[in-house]
Amino acid sequence: MRRLAPDHVAGLVAPLLTRRTEGPAYARLADALRQAVTDGRLPAGSRLPSERELTDRVDLSRTTVTRAYAELRAQGYLLTRRGSGSVVQVPEVPGGRVDHLLTPSALHADALDLTCTAPAAPAGTREAYQRALDDLGAYLPGTGYYPGGLPVLRERVAEQFTRRGLATTPEQVIITPGALAGVAIAMRALISRRDRVLVETPTYPNAIATVEGAGARIVAHPIDHLHDDWDVTDLGDALQSSGARAAYLIPDFHNPTGALMDGEQRSRTGRLLRTRGVVPVIDESLVDLPLDGQVMPEPLGRHVPDSITVGSASKSLWGGLRVGWMRVPRARMETMAASRLRLDLGVPVLEQLAVAHLLDRAEETLVEQRARLREGREVLLRGLAEQLPDWQVRVPGGGMALWCRLPTGGGSTALASAARRYDVALASGPNFAAGGGLDGWVRLPYVLSPDRLAEVAPRVAMAWEDVLSGRVRESRAPVHQIIA
Repeated sequence: MRRLAPDHVAGLVAPLLTRRTEGPAYARLADALRQAVTDGRLPAGSRLPSERELTDRVDLSRTTVTRAYAELRAQGYLLTRRGSGSVVQVPEVPGGRVDHLLTPSALHADALDLTCTAPAAPAGTREAYQRALDDLGAYLPGTGYYPGGLPVLRERVAEQFTRRGLATTPEQVIITPGALAGVAIAMRALISRRDRVLVETPTYPNAIATVEGAGARIVAHPIDHLHDDWDVTDLGDALQSSGARAAYLIPDFHNPTGALMDGEQRSRTGRLLRTRGVVPVIDESLVDLPLDGQVMPEPLGRHVPDSITVGSASKSLWGGLRVGWMRVPRARMETMAASRLRLDLGVPVLEQLAVAHLLDRAEETLVEQRARLREGREVLLRGLAEQLPDWQVRVPGGGMALWCRLPTGGGSTALASAARRYDVALASGPNFAAGGGLDGWVRLPYVLSPDRLAEVAPRVAMAWEDVLSGRVRESRAPVHQIIA
């Protein structure tokens, strides 16, 4: 169990206490702590400082802190047992909290599916398949099994890593059926059952399910969604107190926040991971999608020689390709290859050939993809400014989605339910929570066409009004979706 340092908790609640001046002090402190829980900055399962310890840090009386803790216990945000202290928990959400891994189903033809960050296929995809068919004949006399991937594609992927500053040979590349498969392969090779794995919160929902499926116990590391993103000092504290053996990190246009880890943070994070002997699995699925012309920092993997980096064609090219990859240190290649064989025997040859051809013209393709996403981002931001001006959104410099904070501090689960009435499928904040909370946040992708994105804010605004007025339809069956 992670024990939260008194100074850390005091630092989180101080700005919230200052912002709210009305009401009794205990209620203001309870509200500040509750908001930190729902935002995911105080992860579920972590232990708060004792009442005496927090009293010394927040300049409030012991009675005030005691009453605040009692208020949180009554509301279901704290569980106190003798010998275990006060442990953070997230109350059950009315209507049920959705699972991290959802099952797909068809949506209404007019529905806006905002559960997936995946683009339409770029121009040239058909031609890449045609060229792949021309190449296929050379592979037909063989078995078709390439567990490590086709040499031609491994070469293209290695060249990409090397060009970005992480020297890589084709022998260090394993082709996988998507980046998520790479995460699963890596985790099963790196950890034993019940080992701890540090995971950012919020994060990609299917990665949470994958890490848990490998038998890990998740250590949630909150990132600041509106300000500094990665608190490297707190990361060091979390690694030290948890004893995590591995970590899952998304430094490049983080899903769902869109945050980009800067060069100094990468250097400090790498140093901490090396010092603690923690092996990171670095998800670079969105690394090719800077939207504002910025120069990308060097890969985080360059700062951690023992790291595993995964990537995918799904975000920058097309999800239907189902091709991803792993960049593996030479010393771990044998272990990762064995883990890969326990998953399946390889990615289809035709799709690998198509991706190789698409990568040959990647720069041209990415210019088009970025322009499309940039336009979509502007359409969605403009709609939110007009229809939902009290929502907080920090404009991401890249990626595929906006991470929006609701003004009430909660309600995204209810919003996802209400939005069904307007044929909108949403992924609510708790889906992205590795440590509980985040019902005050919702992710809105901008991957749809501009005319469809123009419909998003008006429909979501009507759903949000239903939430605020209590007119949430409860009788309709839930919409099951896949979050990507």
